[in-house]
This record gives sequence, structure tokens and C-alpha cells, in this order.
Amino acid sequence: TERILRSRASNCGVIAMDVDDSDKTLAGVSSATYTVHMFEEAQLYAPVTEGPDGVQVHLADDHPGAHDPDYRRRRNEIAAGALAWRAGQRLPHVVYTEAEHQIWATVSGELHSKHEKYAIRAFREGKDALGLPEDRVPQLQEVSDGLSALTGFQLHPAAGLVPLDVFYGSLADRVFHSTQYLRHDSTPLYTPEPDILHEIVGHGNLLASPQIAEVKRLAGEAARRCRTKEGLQFVADVFWYTIEFGVMYEEGELRCYGAGLLSSYGEIEEFRGADVRAIDFAEMGTFAYDITHYQPVLFACRGMSELTDRVGGFFADFTDETPARLIKGRKIA
Repeated sequence: TERILRSRASNCGVIAMDVDDSDKTLAGVSSATYTVHMFEEAQLYAPVTEGPDGVQVHLADDHPGAHDPDYRRRRNEIAAGALAWRAGQRLPHVVYTEAEHQIWATVSGELHSKHEKYAIRAFREGKDALGLPEDRVPQLQEVSDGLSALTGFQLHPAAGLVPLDVFYGSLADRVFHSTQYLRHDSTPLYTPEPDILHEIVGHGNLLASPQIAEVKRLAGEAARRCRTKEGLQFVADVFWYTIEFGVMYEEGELRCYGAGLLSSYGEIEEFRGADVRAIDFAEMGTFAYDITHYQPVLFACRGMSELTDRVGGFFADFTDETPARLIKGRKIA
């Protein structure tokens, strides 16, 4: 089974943290806060630090690559390239190994027929239009160039987790932050963190659809308008149940459009067995979820128009006052 998720656990995530070796503090963040972040995030994700020893990706002990020194060096190398990148430059070029290309080919091959069977039409059409290779890892630049021509979106490299406000807010500018590393070759169908397969196979192909790309852009604008962490979290949670794990009734079948499902070899075959509920923003924005298991509850749009008009409209009209109004209205009803 595979779980490829961006979630609440990533909401306080970091691209990198600069370590001041003199007092062990991080760019305005106390060492105590750093310890908390490391403890909370390393359970599933890999924080990135930059200090006297260079760029370091901190893998949890149970990460498939935690005890592989070559993999750890590779992760550090790719993260360093992302951190060195500056806006206006060509995206970092990664010379992928044959083993890394094989991981991409294995997962892409497994997902090819599943996309035909389970994915919504807009995703399949976007995937065809973008035309990504299935036998090798594409460079971020070629994916970004393809998306720019189709929907105006572009990619920026991420060394690791991106702060919540940056990740979502950038969508308003048609920018998607993508990692470049791959999962460990011992578990090609599993990753405990969002690698380039999740980012590109899931989100990249979605961004090739003009309709879905616009919903993502509207989500970014909603995030930009937030002035409270509670409002931003509500946007993130609705995004979770739509763009990450959304499903839709189409042509008499329940199909998926969420990137977490579209890039998951295992969960894409299981989502029809979930407790599928109608779109309810109050519930979606407050429903607790466990990122370590397949999602037992999903929310379904009844056709593309409900995604573009209703979900897109929710993001377009969202303010910090929206959650309280929705929750109050739900209680009255």
C-alpha cells in the first residue's frame, strides 16, 4: 500500500531552517520550537536544515531510506540544489540515476491503467495534453514549461515541506512548489512524504486541466486573504478533501480527482469503499483525519460543475469570517 499525503502535519512544515551554531537557534525560532517541529514532523516527513555541515535532510528512523547512507547523501544533494535556486533562474537540473528512473517507470506503469479506470475525464485529458514520460523522471523545467503553455502555472523547487501560507498562497500566482527527490528504491510503491511522483503525477497532471487549475488558483487567493491561522487552516482542510482527496460522480461512476488518490497505487483502488458524503464545507473544514491511513471519509462532487462553481466559489468568497458563519448555519439547520 502507498500513502502520499500533504496534511495538517505539514502545516507548520519548513523548506529549510538556518542553524546559528553559536546559540543553536533558527532564524528567529527558539531551539525549543525547533525541537517540537523536529519531533512532530519527523514522524512522517523530513525537515531540512542548513548549517555548518551543509544541507541536511532529517529522515525519521522508520523512513525506508533512513539507514541507507547513499540515499541520505542523495537527498541532501537534491535539497541543496533546491535551496540554492533563486526566482528567475532555470529550475535545478537533477541527473537522475537508472534506479531512480526505474522507480518512476514502475509507479507510472502501475498507475497508467488505474487512471483510465478511476480518474475523472478532466485529469485524463490534462495528462494527455501534458504528455509526461512514463519511462523516465521528467525535469521540473520541462514539466513547468508544459504547464505554462497549458494553464499558465509554473513550478518552483522545494527542498522539503513548504510553510502552509507559502504553499497555498503561491497558487494565487499560479506557482506550485514541487519536490525533486524520489522515494527509496526498496519501496517503490510507498513513500511517507510527498516526493516528485506525488507532486508531478498527481498535482502536475491536475494543473494541466484549465478547470482544476483555476480552482487551485482560487484556493491560493483564499489563502492570501486569510489573516488568521484558523482561517488558513480551514482553507487547507477543504483543499485536503477536494484537491488532495476529492472524488466525483461522473458518467454514472464514482471517480477521483484528488492528487493523493491519483498518485497512490494502493488507495486509488480502495476509495470507492470509503464513506462517501456530499460536499459540506463546514464538515470538511473541521473533520479530523488520520494521515497515516487510507481516508475512511471522502466528499464527492456531483459532476465537474460542482467542483468549478461550488468549490471554486467557496474559495473565491472565503474570508476569515467564513468558518464561523458556516458552522453556525450548520448548527441552526
